[in-house]
Amino acid sequence: MGVRAIVLTGFGINCDAETRTALERAGAEANRVHLNDIAEDLSMLEGYHILAIPGGFSWGDDVASGKILANRLRYRLGDAIKQFIADGKLAIGICNGFQVMVKMGILPLFNGEFEQEVTLTWNDSARFENRWVDLKTDPNTKCVWLKDVAGLPLPIRHGEGKFIPRDEAVLNKLCANGQVALRYTTPAGTPARGVFPANPNGSTDDIAAICDPSGRVLGMMPHPEAYVDRENHPNWTREDVPEEGAGLQLFRNGVEYVKNTLLA
Repeated sequence: MGVRAIVLTGFGINCDAETRTALERAGAEANRVHLNDIAEDLSMLEGYHILAIPGGFSWGDDVASGKILANRLRYRLGDAIKQFIADGKLAIGICNGFQVMVKMGILPLFNGEFEQEVTLTWNDSARFENRWVDLKTDPNTKCVWLKDVAGLPLPIRHGEGKFIPRDEAVLNKLCANGQVALRYTTPAGTPARGVFPANPNGSTDDIAAICDPSGRVLGMMPHPEAYVDRENHPNWTREDVPEEGAGLQLFRNGVEYVKNTLLA
């Protein structure tokens, strides 16, 4: 049996096809499955190794981005997802998927229980930001999705992407545990220091992505599935851009991790 990935769809998720394609390009068998179908058969998750919650506008971002989907997942699939993670499997939440994860409590998952410790809220610009950003991998991160990825450019498109920890203690714990995965930087690779547009939303400590203590569960605001080919890059006609988009490496890392740990 090869690596199998389940990509959540339904209720306003709109990056599911791109996420499935990225996982397939990385070597996984990836299936788009509606949330209701999983809720009707929770055992479905047992047949997969990777869970992806893609970007989009679930329930039209009513109440707050990701909040309704987070509640629906927590109360209908919560135990099944908790077991999925406990079994050593992988999960990734991108943009709206990241918002869902933090509001459901899948991240940062300090104690193995779903508890909200951080949030993603309105951008400091008070508007939807659709631009490319530069990112740097935290050198202490445990994130298996970022193996051998020092940094990369990716697009962001969100109105509520400002990362805020509950308090200073939570931020310190994220840093000490190696759970900060990616930070926004300037094009030169220096810290953004909260300055727009390098930090496009005002995130605390320039944080763009975090993982759980095991490094297997990743949540990120930028879209790796949107940069898998050279032509995805806005400067592909003017610069020497590699044929393969840098975002694809994250999915390759996830697939390889499954092969080397769960299927070895």
